[in-house]
Formats: sequence, structure tokens, C-alpha cells
Amino acid sequence: MNANPLFTNQLIHESSPYLLQHAHNPVHWMPWSESLFELAKAQNKPILLSIGYAACHWCHVMERESFESEEVAAYMNAHFINVKVDREERPDVDHIYMDALQAMTGAGGWPLNIFLLPNGKPFYGGTYFPPVPMHQRASWMEVLKGVQAAYQNQPEKLIEQSENLTNHIASAGKNTLQSDLATEVLATKEELALMANRILQNADTQWGGFGTAPKFPQTFSIQILFRNYYLNQDQSSIVHGIRSLDKMIQGGIYDHLGGGFSRYSTDVQWQAPHFEKMLYDNALLLTVLAEAYQLTKKENYKMVMEATIQFLDRELGNEAGGYFAALDADSEGVEGKFYTWTYEEIKTHIDPAIFEDFCQHYQITAVGNWEHTNILWTQNRDEGGNALNFDKARKKLFEARAKKIRPALDYKIILSWNNLMVIALCKVYAALGDEKFKSKAIATMQWLELNLYNAQGNYFYHTSAKGLTKANAFLEDYASLIQAYIQLQIITGDLAYLEKAKKWTAYVQAHFMDEDQLFFYYTANYQKDIILRKKELYDGAQPSANAMMCSNLFYLGQVFEPIDWTNQAAAMVSAMKKMILQYPNSYSYWAQCFSQMAVGMVELVCVGENALNGLNRVLSKFLPHHLILFTTKEEEVVLLTKGKQSIDNQYYICQNKRCLAPIIELNEFLANI
Repeated sequence: MNANPLFTNQLIHESSPYLLQHAHNPVHWMPWSESLFELAKAQNKPILLSIGYAACHWCHVMERESFESEEVAAYMNAHFINVKVDREERPDVDHIYMDALQAMTGAGGWPLNIFLLPNGKPFYGGTYFPPVPMHQRASWMEVLKGVQAAYQNQPEKLIEQSENLTNHIASAGKNTLQSDLATEVLATKEELALMANRILQNADTQWGGFGTAPKFPQTFSIQILFRNYYLNQDQSSIVHGIRSLDKMIQGGIYDHLGGGFSRYSTDVQWQAPHFEKMLYDNALLLTVLAEAYQLTKKENYKMVMEATIQFLDRELGNEAGGYFAALDADSEGVEGKFYTWTYEEIKTHIDPAIFEDFCQHYQITAVGNWEHTNILWTQNRDEGGNALNFDKARKKLFEARAKKIRPALDYKIILSWNNLMVIALCKVYAALGDEKFKSKAIATMQWLELNLYNAQGNYFYHTSAKGLTKANAFLEDYASLIQAYIQLQIITGDLAYLEKAKKWTAYVQAHFMDEDQLFFYYTANYQKDIILRKKELYDGAQPSANAMMCSNLFYLGQVFEPIDWTNQAAAMVSAMKKMILQYPNSYSYWAQCFSQMAVGMVELVCVGENALNGLNRVLSKFLPHHLILFTTKEEEVVLLTKGKQSIDNQYYICQNKRCLAPIIELNEFLANI
């Protein structure tokens, strides 16, 4: 960065790396705040809200082309209140205005550039705009001048348009909710099979995954296939789930040198990724890989999980337990430059004795396999090239790559993403039984509690960057936090985690519940700097926070037996059932809640000083519909532990408030679950 910049705006006081990237633009950017609306009203100017994130390639492009232009900035400063938002720091703001853009244009994406009236209501927007007109797309200056003219000459039309848009956003999704809980069976295994079949209708049976390019991992859909295999013994489900993971691991979306996954593939065969690496993507992929390992015991899944966690520790870890948000796709202004190789570069570093075999295995050619350069990827089932002894070669390339200019780091630590990482570490520990992964999960939660919890106000923050906390936590933060506490109890036997899960569930009920006492708003009832409160129901790249809360309520309802929590979870699934059945790809985390209710929760309980001795053997099994409660002593408030204390372990299998006779032998217990 220039040590003596010509321009500095209000973003210089922010902590988000994305906002700081724009702090020296000639545009008079300001951060999102309640005061911006009063400023816009006082100056009678529309608000230009520009939303992006640090790892967004086209956000950087538009900054270079337009926001660094003094001519463009002069016009923006004269006619607009210019506001920059990091979508990862303020997902609530992003959700509202992305919905508005999609309602206007039928599409979305980032950068999101949207124009608001001084009251914050949207009336026009788009994504990337070029500096000159191209491909039937207006230039950025043309857009600015058109919006300014409309604001001056057609204010009534803009007011009407903004009111219609805002009303549309507020009512979106309400007509999809239908509940008939009193007259129908809530969920069945046959309906789960129907959902899996609908997911498989969109399956790419050659390259794995679903649909065409761009191709996202869609981990929740794979998890539904695994659950359908488990409940209905459907071979096509597990075959495609495993095929999808194998093809991703073989592809360029997986980093064959350093571990970890990029966000998505730009082609159907997973070869060329969009090179940004996000914490949440890797956490979700670790979770589904752990389940795949439980089902198959494939050694390659173990290797990939271990390599991915090593990547996360090395490149996103803060060395104290927390994990940063993301690595940029670009370095030196070129997407993927850090990760790609010329043929001659490879030749320089690889032993000549294996060079040809290495190139053949990883699809490396003299002319390049992608944009005149090479991405390491393979179609060989021996994904790691282990049979060909490529370990030393990969290590040499990794060491050479480390000397390149690195992609920028988004050093925000986001509560919800770190919660997903805790869940992933718990799942990996359950699958592999390696104590270091349990220790990492505990350490990450301790860091979050120490650094993102406000003890005086009794609430969590959403993000922290260089020690500065920002934004009160949203529903996704609390829902994933509760889920993380549940998973920590499962792998440690420490009932204190369940007490914390219970506490924060009550908090969510008090501050996020809607007027119908059914679903939850994304923002708390004490947040005042947004134009409306939204309910997020759709599963996107991350699970719907409402779906996570549904799962939490159902699980904790079995543990603590507050019937209203269990009933609420059932009512949520009932209201969503039509959408879950019709569009399981889009509601696949909801479908996991559905599958739990289709069979009911099976409770596995062991209480005693030696109870934890057999826990690892239980955890190593794929048990998606089981409540696992192995602990050293009875707890008054956890009714499932009452009367089950034993010196020599007695194992209980319970369901629907009825327990089978206790089992003494662990092998017999395992055979019965």
C-alpha cells in the first residue's frame, strides 16, 4: 500500500480487510451506520450501497476500473452518499439488498451495487458495471448519471418502486409455508427416498456433483444421499455421494500440494476452480468427508481430512485457536497465479526420473491445461499419486510455491464460520479418533468464548479483526454455536456444553423468535439499523440458520425434555415440508432435520466413571439419527442420565421414552445400534 496516499476516506477507521482495501479510494466511502440515513435526508441525496468481500475477484476489478478513478469519484461524491459494506461482516444488510436485486433483475452476485432512497429503501441496482459500455451492459458512469436523473426528475416513481420492492422482500417466502401438523404423518423414510431420488435427477454421473458449471460442492445434498443409503439401503445414493467426493478430490478444486478446497469449480469436471479458499467451505467439506470415512473407511478420505486441517491451521489459523475467514483468489492481480504452474517451472523442480509420470498423472502439458498454464488435477483413482511415489515431488513444488507472492488474507474471524469449524473438528475426531482434533475443537471454542463474548451484555459479536469486535451476532452465529456445543458434548462427554447449548437456545427464543412463535428472524429484536427483519429459510452455501435451529430444538428437546422445543421443531418441518419435498437440493439441511424426524431420535446412553472408555468405538460409526450421551456422572437436569449410573459400564438404547434392557458388553451394544 502507498505510504503517502493521495486520498483517505472514513473506511480508514474500520477493521475489515475489505473495507480497508477501499480506504484510499478517491470515493468518499463511509461504513454502514444508522447515521447515514439522516445524512442522506439532510443532503437530499440517494445512497449508493456497494457490497463485496475481500476474496471477491470482480470486486477488485471494479475498484481498479471505477472506484480508483478521480473523475468517477468526483461524480459519485457530488451526487450520492457512498457506503461500502463487507458482506461477511454485515450479512444481514447483504441479505436484504441481495433479495432486492434478485427481485429486480432475477439474478445476483458480487459486487452488489444498489441505490437506495434516503430512508434506506432500494429502487435500482446491479452487480459489476464496466468502465465503458460493453456486451449490452451500461458503463458505471452511465448508470450513475441515469440514477441521478431519475432521482431529480421522477421522485414519485422511485418512491413507488422502492415501496413495492421493500414490501416484496418483507413478504418473500410466506406463501411457501404450509403446515398441517394435526392431520398428517410428519416425515417418513419413503419421503426421504423421494427426496434423494429428486436430488439424483440432477446428478452428474460422470464427474460427480450436481448440475453443470459453475459447480459447487453441495455438501448438504451429499449428506442426504448418505442418510438415504443408511435408512433405505439405496446403493445409488452412496455411489453418487462417494463419486462426488472422489471427483472433487481428484480435481483442481482440491489443492494437491497444500490441502484444502477452493470455493467452486468453473467447469463440470472440477478442474479449474475459482481459487478463493473460504473457511466455511472447508469446514463443511470436512464434515461430509468424515461421514464418508465412517461409511467406507477409505484411507484417502483420512489423508484429505488431515491435509485440509493442516492447510487451515497453517494458512487460516491465528495460532491461538481461531480461524481467519478466507484467502483471496488473486495474487499479483492475476486469479490463480499462486496455484498454477508453467511446464518449465514443473520441470525445474521435479526429479527427471519421474517427471513424465508426474505430468501424465496431473494432466500437465507444455501448452498448459488452463489459460496457458497448468492446474494440478488428475483422473487417476489413486488421487494422491501414492503408488507412483510423488510425495517428494509434491513437497518440492509446495516449497517452491511458498516463495511466490501469496494471495491476500481476509483476517476477519467470523463466529458462525468458526462454529462450523468446531463442528467439523468434532466430526473428524469422531471418524478418526485422533485426540489432536478433539483438542483443536475445544481450543477453538475457548478462543471464541474469550474473544467474541461480551460478558457484561451477555451476547456474542459476529466478527473480530485484529482484536476489534464488530456487529452483534446474528441468528446463524447462535444457531451454529448451539450446534457446536452439542457436538463438543458428544465427543467429550462434558455435560457443561449441553447446559451452554440450552442457555443460548433460550436466548434465541427470547430475541429472534417471530410473531407466530415458529421461525426465527435473522437479526435480534434489539437491532435497529436495518429497514426490516428477514427470515432466512433457504439453504445456500451455508445451512439455513432456521434449519440449524430446528435441528437444535429437536435434539435438545430430547435431552432436556421441554416439550415446546420438540413441538416447535416438528411445526417448523411441517411448515417447510412442501418445499423440502419439492426442492430438496435447495433445502437439503432442512432435509436432514426431516430425516431425523422420519425415524425418531435413538438415544445411546452410558453413565459411569469408565463410560468414556468405549466412546470412540461408538463415534466411529455413521449414526446420523442418534443422540449420544456418554458421561461420567448423572446430571439432575439431563433426565436421560437419571438412574443409569453404573460402576461397570451399562449401555442403554432408548427411543420414544422407552429403554431396552441395559447391555453390559460393548461389542453387543455396538451390534445392536
